[in-house]
Amino acid sequence: MTKPATEQTPNPAQPARDAWKMFRRNKAATIGLVVLSLIFLISIFGPSLYGGDAFVLGAAPFTPPGTDPSVILGTDFLGRDVAAGLIIGGRATLLVGASAAVITIIIGVLVGATAGFYGGIVDELLMRVTEFFQVLPALLFAMVLIALFAPSLVTITIAIGVVAWPQTARLTRAEFLKIKKLEYVTAARSIASTNQRILWRVILPNALPPLIVSATLVVGVAILFEAGLSFLGLGDPNVMSWGLMIGANRPYILDAWWTVTFPGAAIFLTVLSVSLIGDGLNDAFNPKLRER
Repeated sequence: MTKPATEQTPNPAQPARDAWKMFRRNKAATIGLVVLSLIFLISIFGPSLYGGDAFVLGAAPFTPPGTDPSVILGTDFLGRDVAAGLIIGGRATLLVGASAAVITIIIGVLVGATAGFYGGIVDELLMRVTEFFQVLPALLFAMVLIALFAPSLVTITIAIGVVAWPQTARLTRAEFLKIKKLEYVTAARSIASTNQRILWRVILPNALPPLIVSATLVVGVAILFEAGLSFLGLGDPNVMSWGLMIGANRPYILDAWWTVTFPGAAIFLTVLSVSLIGDGLNDAFNPKLRER
């Protein structure tokens, strides 16, 4: 007598492992992850290892890179150490980018999930609000918010989050509209699951992959946004950031190229790394590509 075949329980960790394998096959995404990790580690541990201060005058103004070992990347127009500014300024830039992305995802997911799940008049009202924020000039609106509440890391982060959420909301709405028609959602309704449980425990976990990709891209957008605001003089003057370094030294770019080039290169590498990671995550979470 043959034994009945036992039903194998699906391993919930298998999709994550498959996605990680797919991500590692993308060389550009792997390089982006390595570069972003190095930038993050330098920003966290660099100040204690390097020992410089971004606002302390380290040498004579406009000292070129490599001419003074105490300021390896030179000094700006005030004599501040450019290397110290890069290391310490990375903290503020990365913090604003990550925090603004969190705010964007929270607002976008709340609005998009509610609109896509309930539909009808709720969907119409929330989408009209989303379209209103989407057509506003994002930079101008952020400048108004910062001018009203004084420049600081908190107001800059909130301003970026407030102007950047509509795209996430539309993406979330599209995912919820698609997923709520699937069989397992119908099965959850048939066992009298509450709307809140279906919304957050059944549909949202299955809508996360594109939202995770969107979150990584929002980090890059937020970093560029912060740099642009600081360049225009709307950054916190008491907190060093890469955008503040570029904005403060822009009148001297022809005489002291290093004061703008190094922070600009740091922003470029960070945003490029985030974009490469986002592309890698997009490929990793794409089931068609995993099957290939």
